Amino acid sequence: MTAHPGICLTDKVIIQFGGTGLLGRALVKSLASAQATLVVASRNRAALQSLADAESAGGRKVFIEETDISSEASLSSLRDRVLAQYGRIDGIVFNAVSRPMGSMNDDLKKWRDSMETNATGFFATCRVFGDAMAKQGGGSIVNIASIYGMVGSNLSLYEGTNMGVAPDYFFNKGGMINLTRYLASHYGAQKVRVNVVSPGGIYNPDTPQAAEFITRYNKITMLGRMCDASEVGGAVIFLLSDSSTYITGTNLPVDGGHTAK
Repeated sequence: MTAHPGICLTDKVIIQFGGTGLLGRALVKSLASAQATLVVASRNRAALQSLADAESAGGRKVFIEETDISSEASLSSLRDRVLAQYGRIDGIVFNAVSRPMGSMNDDLKKWRDSMETNATGFFATCRVFGDAMAKQGGGSIVNIASIYGMVGSNLSLYEGTNMGVAPDYFFNKGGMINLTRYLASHYGAQKVRVNVVSPGGIYNPDTPQAAEFITRYNKITMLGRMCDASEVGGAVIFLLSDSSTYITGTNLPVDGGHTAK
């Protein structure tokens, strides 16, 4: 499934941060299929151009913009270019991630490098585009976290493999989830929805995970299998769409007259 059935993003201008990885590419295809005008922001334009060209050849609106999320000036420039081109920004999807650490014993420089993108860059992106959407009267921010932002590492899953998860990833994804809560409260009164999606393990057909890991993972997850990257798109599309109307805030009449608390 590459899109949420029955929900379209026609006439919505969406900016996706991070599109070169397995999930990022799947999200590009899902959002483009949902008829959004999609701007994919990345430091590596060349890595995304072929994907954008393929989607555009199919009649979908996908554009690439070079952006450095660690630079507030670069983010502000992107905001201004998109507003000048399209007149509004209806939503952003923050899927950018840097994973410089490999283990607990890495040099602290790698930890600091990770924070530059995954903490500072994340906050700067949400603030620049959250403020822009608040000024225009509403919008949606969807952050892509991970199950590892919600639970601790199950080291037994990785026994006998060369796989593992570094500590900076846990810290950043956990922080993303809690900062999303803060941002939802901060922007709610200005009708900007802020949500987070936390996928579980995603199967990568290009570089398959170790068989031992997959077998163990499938036994402990309620789904009974690893997630396909395309399945995440449906949740993201719903949260970007007008079907997702619940806004965190104070005394806001939403959802057919209910009041957000």
